[in-house]
Amino acid sequence: MTETLDPPQVSPRLERLLGYLERDPCNDSLLADAAVVAFDEREFECAADLLSRMEERGALPPPMLNLSGLVALAQQRFDDAATIFAKLTALGHEQPEVRFNLAWALAMTDRFEQANALLDDAAIAASPRGPALKIHMLHHLGDFETALRVGEELTEMYPDNQPLMGALATLAMDADETELARLYSERAGDSPEGLAARGMFALDAQDMEKALPLFDRAIEQQPLNPRAWMGRGLSLMMSENRAGAVDAIDRAAELFETHIGSWIASGWAHFLNDDQVKARASFERALAIDPNFSETHGGLAVLDIASGDMESAKRNSEIALKLDRASLGGTLAQTLLLERSGDHEKAARIREIALATPIGPDGRTIVQALMGMGFKG
Repeated sequence: MTETLDPPQVSPRLERLLGYLERDPCNDSLLADAAVVAFDEREFECAADLLSRMEERGALPPPMLNLSGLVALAQQRFDDAATIFAKLTALGHEQPEVRFNLAWALAMTDRFEQANALLDDAAIAASPRGPALKIHMLHHLGDFETALRVGEELTEMYPDNQPLMGALATLAMDADETELARLYSERAGDSPEGLAARGMFALDAQDMEKALPLFDRAIEQQPLNPRAWMGRGLSLMMSENRAGAVDAIDRAAELFETHIGSWIASGWAHFLNDDQVKARASFERALAIDPNFSETHGGLAVLDIASGDMESAKRNSEIALKLDRASLGGTLAQTLLLERSGDHEKAARIREIALATPIGPDGRTIVQALMGMGFKG
């Protein structure tokens, strides 16, 4: 039996305009009116089709070109949106709203320097998301000092802007300004970044009952938030739910893409979940991102010990400690080598040692270290 699908429901107003267009398909005024209504009613595919029909008849006038850019943003066609808004500015339409939308599209395509250059005071003020976007761009560019200074100025201008406070909480955490991060996270309310930041503080305090719901709420609001997924995974790992932890941490790593610390965290998560094949794949993914990161070699050394390859383990641990004498994985591998715990039959024991062994001057275990490693690289 073939299932029949109901046609998409549109409002009476849009349906009426589309009916008029069936009788008068070349009426530009009708096409423009219908496109505006379709956009307002979030019928983005319909709006894009109507604008395409207009464009077939000639160049879109600036208001329709702007609408075309907004439709592209709504459909997450960020390259198209950037091209459209750049064309608008080239035509002399450099209103703050247009520059903000261009900056947003550029940011979504990782053109952070270009986006940042567009975000002057007027463009920032053009959208409630403007202040947070400015901080994100400076953060991505690695200019923490400027970002924190600009952030302080923006908090005076936008004291109730929760997304801004969330962006600043994330920035301050990465800049190792812990107390400042805590302050911003409290001011961030229920913004996804604020929730994730407060989740990290709860996680650091090993308060899993508080941490996990905060990460879940952040993910519910912003499903593509990699920090929230990482926090969820680390919370589950510390709650002994290793299978759930692996799924969440892998999700975070995929979203972070080239963030080396998240792939290191993924490697350890798979190792602790008794999957050496996937663990090695994650560590090798990290190795491809940066072959000079000590923790990658340290993780591989521990895997080598678990599989009984002492020669490779010694080589990888030496590389890890040469790159960083405080390497957690390298130190753990050396400890295991000294204890002669390298029989592959003892892989389960090695995992337990990895979970419990205090490593480094601050006495953290691998799992505790992942709380920082998963966010920094």
